[in-house]
Amino acid sequence: MKILYISISGNTRSFVQRLAAYIQNQYEVTVELKEIHENSVFEDEHDSFFTFVPTYLDGGNGVDNGDTEILTETMREYLEFHDNYRYCLGVIGSGNKNFNHQYCLTAKQYAEKFQFPFLADYELRGTQEDLERISAVLIQAVK
Repeated sequence: MKILYISISGNTRSFVQRLAAYIQNQYEVTVELKEIHENSVFEDEHDSFFTFVPTYLDGGNGVDNGDTEILTETMREYLEFHDNYRYCLGVIGSGNKNFNHQYCLTAKQYAEKFQFPFLADYELRGTQEDLERISAVLIQAVK
């Protein structure tokens, strides 16, 4: 199983590392993690993967007056690169529930733009329950 992710504050990195260890221990499935950042060399993807993306937006309320993606654009560009998005099995979003409609909005926008499913969400660094729930979703999606 392969996970592409972008982590700005470290929350997403922490979550996917714990998720990979959990999946290995519970399901005996090896997870390859690939962090995308502004210095990443873009490569063609040839195998299926999942995308994990936090939400960072500039201005607006995410409903009727703006929701410009900031800081995570490199992931969008990577998915667009040579149509890498074709191999994405789905996106998992994270954010802060205090931001109401903007919670996980970046992941939802990716799902709409690239036509892959929005599979799950978690808040900030996620909980043990999030690890269990999201690992089950990923395992089911690769079956």
